[in-house]
Amino acid sequence: MPSTMNHENIRNVGIIAHVDHGKTTLVDCLLRQSGMFRASELEESCIMDSNDLERERGITIFSKNASIQYKDYKINIVDTPGHADFGGEVERILKMVNGVLLIVDASEGPMPQTRFVLKKSLDLGLKPIVVVNKIDRPGADPENALNQVFDLFVSLGASDEQLDFSTIYTSAKQGFCRVEPEGENQDMKPLLDLIAEKVEPDKGDHKGAFQMLVSSIDFNDYVGRIAIGKIQRGSYDSNKQYTLITRSGDMEEFKVSKVFAYSGLQRVETDEAVTGDIVGIAGMKEVDIGETIADRECPEALPVIEIDEPTLSINFTVNNSPFAGREGKFVTSRQLRDRLLKEIKHNVALRVEETENSDAFRVSGRGELHLTILIETMRREGYEFAISRPEVVLKKVDDKTLEPEEFAIIDVEEQYMGPVMEAMGQRKGAMKNMLQTGTDSVRLEFVVPTRGLFGFRSQLLTLTRGTGVLNHSFHNYVPYCGELASRNNGVLISLENGSTTTFSLFNLQERGTMFLGPAEEVYTGMIIGENNKDNDLVVNICKKKNLTNVRASGSDDTVSLAPPRIMSLEQVLGYLNDDELAEITPESIRLRKKHLDENDRKRLAKTKKVA
Repeated sequence: MPSTMNHENIRNVGIIAHVDHGKTTLVDCLLRQSGMFRASELEESCIMDSNDLERERGITIFSKNASIQYKDYKINIVDTPGHADFGGEVERILKMVNGVLLIVDASEGPMPQTRFVLKKSLDLGLKPIVVVNKIDRPGADPENALNQVFDLFVSLGASDEQLDFSTIYTSAKQGFCRVEPEGENQDMKPLLDLIAEKVEPDKGDHKGAFQMLVSSIDFNDYVGRIAIGKIQRGSYDSNKQYTLITRSGDMEEFKVSKVFAYSGLQRVETDEAVTGDIVGIAGMKEVDIGETIADRECPEALPVIEIDEPTLSINFTVNNSPFAGREGKFVTSRQLRDRLLKEIKHNVALRVEETENSDAFRVSGRGELHLTILIETMRREGYEFAISRPEVVLKKVDDKTLEPEEFAIIDVEEQYMGPVMEAMGQRKGAMKNMLQTGTDSVRLEFVVPTRGLFGFRSQLLTLTRGTGVLNHSFHNYVPYCGELASRNNGVLISLENGSTTTFSLFNLQERGTMFLGPAEEVYTGMIIGENNKDNDLVVNICKKKNLTNVRASGSDDTVSLAPPRIMSLEQVLGYLNDDELAEITPESIRLRKKHLDENDRKRLAKTKKVA
């Protein structure tokens, strides 16, 4: 960073929105039009989504920094996840910025996560700039979207200053913006001008002693852990010594080995940095999010970042099935424990607790997607383990048991409205609002216990023939509302170890839906399909057709098998019952009973009846 950079010319802005409203696409557009990159560097779409899982799912999971040099200003842009499950990322990132761009889809308007991220920024006193995006979409209604945003600001208790927000209309995909909804198309310069004008420079004392709150952590094989955050006070001087103040208040002196500033998408080494700039500092052995780096002469701690509590937990256990160790590289409890403890160092909304069983760990997160991303990431790294059915994290307040409740918005065609409302009723969902969003489409708003949404997404797609859209976010804690209806159907369980045969699969088709095709290995106690009835059924899936010397008419007819039902990880989590586990390996996801032996299961069922 040039030494002439004035702290008054630094603008730190966060980009917040509901998932899939165009945050990352807008950042891409700003980077492309900034003139800081060669064409070859910008060949891919969604440059900021560098993680494989982010590209596959089309969502932002990890917040990222970029920097644009515009006129005399250095604009630090922080892209945040839109999904409420990654709210921990949003909360700490908002501590780094002095303003936010709230992006809203011109046709959909504010959605549950829009409400979630906006509330966080308003609570911190930030003044948003509203960007109405996707104005080129068929059915876009920018004025209606803007009215809904204003109503949302009012309902969240925004101050008069915050209500006087600036608005701009964009199509990030097409690369143009308008000052008025029907105005002429321009490049993104009006938006950059708006950021420079409306986002305030950092108010920290630039002449005071150095102070920085660690908001994010990165790792580099050469320099070790890199603490990333905004300089709250003072400026960095390479000749000074610095102190790390931990969450518990302990102080550790260290020598700074490297300081990085952001230029475009790159981290570049720098010798000096001023108040308000976002930098990375390396040199300390260990550092955690929420700790403070300060001048050794004036070690004052900043308030620790408070993160919302987890709402969902899953037990991760060592895989003890007959196929254990076949496909994974890391299979022991020590390897599993080390990986989970490493994760909580940068994934601040996650909690890991050890259980009475040394081979099991209770992992709590902000929602199904938060935990699913962790499971999928570990899978790809070569870990093998088993997971239990998700459970909600209950709270005790004044001798009352409370459970988390979600605010859910469901967009469906009118003809499917009845079955969807009935399904939500069975899950103890209460309808709060119903809006007509088109000629044949309806938006239903519910509050429903978090438990009630387990496995609902796949049921919704079945009820609406693939057309229903579900969005939800954490609402609040409510009194525990008793037992909920669980899965209606039992499962088909393998009787023995072996390989599935076409003969067996064909004969068992009328019993239920199969999860496996022919010639796939199975073991005793493994779940191979869903029973049509409500009881579990042990079946011989490995039975072969006996050969005889007699040739019967029709024996050579082609056997026709229905295709097996292949479930995604999210569907598996929603499908599991309390007595079942999912075996997760780099190559497979298998369902199994906790107790593989049928006699053990019967004995346990008898004990439960007696109790």
